[in-house]
Amino acid sequence: MALFQVSIVIPTYNRLDTLQEVLPTLLEQTLSQEAYEILVCDSNSTDGTAKYLAKVHATHPNVRHLPGAYSGRAAARNAGIAAARGEVVLFNDSDILASSDLLEQHLQHHHERKKIAVVGLEVQVKNLADYAYKRDHPEARGSLHPASRKKLSWLYFLTGNASVRREDLIRVGSFDESFTGYGHEDLELGFRLQKSGITILYEPLAINYHCQDVPHDDQKEKMKLAGRSTVRFYRKHPEFSVKANLGMTPISLGLHSLLTGVPAVLGYFDRKAASSKFARSLVQQYYYVSGIKEALRAQA
Repeated sequence: MALFQVSIVIPTYNRLDTLQEVLPTLLEQTLSQEAYEILVCDSNSTDGTAKYLAKVHATHPNVRHLPGAYSGRAAARNAGIAAARGEVVLFNDSDILASSDLLEQHLQHHHERKKIAVVGLEVQVKNLADYAYKRDHPEARGSLHPASRKKLSWLYFLTGNASVRREDLIRVGSFDESFTGYGHEDLELGFRLQKSGITILYEPLAINYHCQDVPHDDQKEKMKLAGRSTVRFYRKHPEFSVKANLGMTPISLGLHSLLTGVPAVLGYFDRKAASSKFARSLVQQYYYVSGIKEALRAQA
């Protein structure tokens, strides 16, 4: 029998700067601390994370440090799932700050029905000042989905703000640890959960704040890695819906070839990326498809 209503699983590696901002928001919930635990799955950080967590644990015994030589975020999260003593597992990250009722908003759905996953509203913020502003000004938050949306597809099973019963995670095999690079280990799990009969619900009142400001050049490389993960996803699940939803289509591949053939045009949009959201998205999508093509060539 579960000891807690919910276990929060947080993978981390050398993110002490944000982790020490995140944990207080998870320890100041409207849900009693006796009802939940926090599992920090640490890939052997070298920045003082262990010392910090030992100090937190001394006053908050529901915070547990799970260090290990994890091969990636999937492996770290799986360690958390295995060690969890909660009925429900809520996935968070070490740079995502929680609203005070995040846990209660997730749990209300799990109390009402089974065979569900819940995805909340993850607000993007650049820094702590931006977080404070958007926390206090709801109109500035933006949203990936309309507030009226009730259900989501696997394409939006993003584990910065998602909860599932532990028994359902174990039943489908948890995360696929072969996804060691950036991207899609969460979507692939969502795909399997949905295939197994889990309904993915959207709860816009379950709010947290993703504190990151990735430079454009770094994001281009991350998108290339995500493209490679797309091919791994499709090789595992060779269905048209996977190709269509993840942009692995003749149209996207053809547009990539077109841009490759006119490097001056690509360079123009790359220079405009700092001031144009359209240009930034176009260039990052180009690198995403570059990753797809690289992976296809490697596996040919």
